Amino acid sequence: MDHLRIIPVTNDELVLSVSAMADEIWHEHYDKLVGQEQVDYMLEKFLSPDALTRQIAEEDYEYFLISYDYTFAGFSGIREKDGSLFLSKLYIHEDFCKKHISSEMMRKFIELCKLRNLDKIWLTVNKRNFRSIDVYKHFGFETVREECTDIGAGYVMDDYIMELKLN
Repeated sequence: MDHLRIIPVTNDELVLSVSAMADEIWHEHYDKLVGQEQVDYMLEKFLSPDALTRQIAEEDYEYFLISYDYTFAGFSGIREKDGSLFLSKLYIHEDFCKKHISSEMMRKFIELCKLRNLDKIWLTVNKRNFRSIDVYKHFGFETVREECTDIGAGYVMDDYIMELKLN
């Protein structure tokens, strides 16, 4: 895909870009699912510049900005864990949703798994995030369990755990 560039997040400026993009995408998508207050809380806890910097430096997360025609179109975050790839985040801005960026990113993640000898990709997805669930099923992911995680301040993440097993 000639229009697509994947930029590793390696400095404070790129961390700020991910955080700003997360703020826009999450409010656009999740306010109606979990409410603005929980979205604000989760953005601060998981996607603020400090949270992102800590995840990269201390928790072995890798973040990527996704550029389409020289415009930031989304971002992703991954982490190797127990011989598999945890797809922590893959968010595409609504303006770019029909550009097949998610498909290209999934191809890249599968290639990365092969290079690193990882046997599966797994993720968590909100049980009411039907559009994303359908996309992941289209890629071959299967729901393997449910998980309700207390994230503090009276909020929970009520998710499906989905896996894509690789040969």
